[in-house]
Amino acid sequence: MFRFAVIGVLLLVLVAPAAAQTPPGPITITIRDNQFVPAEVAVPAGVKVELVIRNEQQKPAEFESNVLHREKVVPPGSAASIFVGPLKPGRYEFFDDFHPATKGVVVVK
Repeated sequence: MFRFAVIGVLLLVLVAPAAAQTPPGPITITIRDNQFVPAEVAVPAGVKVELVIRNEQQKPAEFESNVLHREKVVPPGSAASIFVGPLKPGRYEFFDDFHPATKGVVVVK
């Protein structure tokens, strides 16, 4: 019985780090009323993540981030995918270059 418990603990120790590195599905960020919704997005460290930017406005928007080195114009009523990472823990700001007061942040944990 003790041997099975030790094997179970070893399996958990070996499998848990791999499970922690599993990338999440696409994360949707919506642009509406000159705001990113949600304005703060949490993503895991060390994995590549897909951000889907949906523009629900009647005017174009541009997802831009100097620290993430990404820039993408999103026409009205459409969506665009942006891949980021793998990233180290920290805060990575983004904004709408057409409306610089529209800001958000990716928080990597």
